[in-house]
Amino acid sequence: MAISNPGPGHSGVAGSLNSVPAPVKATLASNYIDFTATATAGWAQQYLPDLMEKEAEVFGPRTISGFLSQVGAEEAMTSDQVVWSEQGRLHLSYIGTVNNTTGVVSITTDIDGNSVATDKHGVRINDMVVVATSEGAIKCLVTAVSNNDVTCKPYEVENIDDATAFGTGTSNACTLLVFGSEFGKATNDQGGTASSTDGFGNVEPSFKTFTNKPIILKDYYEVSGSDVSQIGWVEISGEAGQNGYLWYLKAEGDTRARFTDYIEMAMLESVLGIAGSSTADGTVNGAGESFGTEGLFAAIQTRGNVTTGVTGVNPGTDLAEFDAILAEFDKQGAIEEYMMFINRNTSLAMDDMLASMNSYGAGGTSYGVFNNSEDMALNLGFTGFRRGSYDFYKSDFRYLNDQATRGGINSRNAVDPIRGVMIPAGTSSVYDQTVGASMKRPFLHVRYRASQTDDRRMKTWTTGSVGAATTGLDVMQVHYLSERCLITQGANNFMLMQ
Repeated sequence: MAISNPGPGHSGVAGSLNSVPAPVKATLASNYIDFTATATAGWAQQYLPDLMEKEAEVFGPRTISGFLSQVGAEEAMTSDQVVWSEQGRLHLSYIGTVNNTTGVVSITTDIDGNSVATDKHGVRINDMVVVATSEGAIKCLVTAVSNNDVTCKPYEVENIDDATAFGTGTSNACTLLVFGSEFGKATNDQGGTASSTDGFGNVEPSFKTFTNKPIILKDYYEVSGSDVSQIGWVEISGEAGQNGYLWYLKAEGDTRARFTDYIEMAMLESVLGIAGSSTADGTVNGAGESFGTEGLFAAIQTRGNVTTGVTGVNPGTDLAEFDAILAEFDKQGAIEEYMMFINRNTSLAMDDMLASMNSYGAGGTSYGVFNNSEDMALNLGFTGFRRGSYDFYKSDFRYLNDQATRGGINSRNAVDPIRGVMIPAGTSSVYDQTVGASMKRPFLHVRYRASQTDDRRMKTWTTGSVGAATTGLDVMQVHYLSERCLITQGANNFMLMQ
């Protein structure tokens, strides 16, 4: 059965479904009661109509904020930029090509795909390495190092070119892993001649830094002094708890709730602008200045992992995809607890996947496994599961379902819709440049501008002549401001589901 939404102009009852909840700046006739209608249709009669004063809440909770408060924390800052560093990998592993006839490995990138500059790798003479190609893995001893060329001599092959130990070509893709070292008697250690270019020297830890900048969000609400004292016949209610017959209370409350949602949505959706080349450059700051901020989705797409599912249609529909996800997490931090915030279709697909694991799933309902009985409502949903050594806990993400937010964007965008995100539980250890020490923080946390003079986490102030008069203008203006950015630490442990 199809679900229809007859709006204005439909051949049925015009506009019978209230599907236009978004406010507009225009003042329309539909905002007011028509006192000039005929006696049979309007208020121009002596009989009181049956008024239903209470405003109907037809959309349920309309706000989407609360996601970041579940998975992150907030912390004040006093600068225009946040800089933090993250640990690099401990062991030495590189990707490059190997020449079968000489055993020379030309290193191009590290195991994460980052380019390795000349003489910036950590492979040294007398290191024992594994060189893996499509032909197999060969244990070797490093006998020479020049720039990014590492000469590897196999332990168990007498003639490299005859045995084709590294394949049949002269430039075969390979992965090189250092697993130890071997030296002869009465020889120097790897300090060698204390030169970083002769194949000896020490190995310095890799240093990775990341930055983000806050953005300033603003909004305001205005009402005239006359309308503040004007009551209506509709009893209003709002997400902020406001109620009564003063319409401006609802309008101000809705503006505040919308701004609160904007604060969270900006931390999810924002991207860093390209200074000097973007069409938006110079609109916010001066031309050539940085603008924008890195939100959660952009951070994962840039520094994390993205899965589109085995079939490329809906991620989370079979265990094969989760096995691939586990293999990727094993390559990263191997954090064993993850929170999955997903849309409705993906949540139902996961429920069906888990239910199909039951041998009775196809032919009927199993009571014992699902904790169901004949006398209770059947529970067909799952809140989490364990696969391998990983625990996954899933929760519906309202932002991805609501038609007025990401849900509507996903329904239009069939190329790369966002269906969910996997966030590691726990904290990460990073070096904070501001504090000057290593700190434990949640993987996600928000930095907002604050000082002893001004706290810009969520700033609200009122101007005008209504209430506490500040100007001669006969209005009340409520202003909202926030300055913040999102810090995504260890994005390599996150997974975006598209």
